[in-house]
Amino acid sequence: MKLIYPAIFTPYFDEGGYDVIVPDLPDCLASGDTLADAIEDAVSQASGVILSIMEKGGDVPPASEYTDIHTEDPDDFVSLIVLDMGAYSDAHAQKSVRKNITIPAWLNAYGEAHHVNFSKVLQEALLSMTQRKHDKHQKPEPDYL
Repeated sequence: MKLIYPAIFTPYFDEGGYDVIVPDLPDCLASGDTLADAIEDAVSQASGVILSIMEKGGDVPPASEYTDIHTEDPDDFVSLIVLDMGAYSDAHAQKSVRKNITIPAWLNAYGEAHHVNFSKVLQEALLSMTQRKHDKHQKPEPDYL
């Protein structure tokens, strides 16, 4: 699941680095000695905040529209950051939970014959549902999902 959030970058000219805030994630503060470092730290910090929310069963905060974010300081600027939650959670998730599921025998046979990783399919489906739920440009999920 990939998420996109606007972030506000504040340069500190005396040292050449940047502070970063993600308005939609109040607990997300980042910085870097270069713009590249600041972007990398912002992505890491924002991903950590989202993962923490998801591990507690919370809803992923929706992202504001880029054009709705305004800065007070003329030196500040807004940029989008992309969070790859699948990759981040693979590297940083604290725990996995075993789930037993029931599927039709024919579907199991098909999946095994095609070397389907059932856990990965379920994870991707659930992450996709989470992303669609919070994507402002998608229609609401049907009640049966």
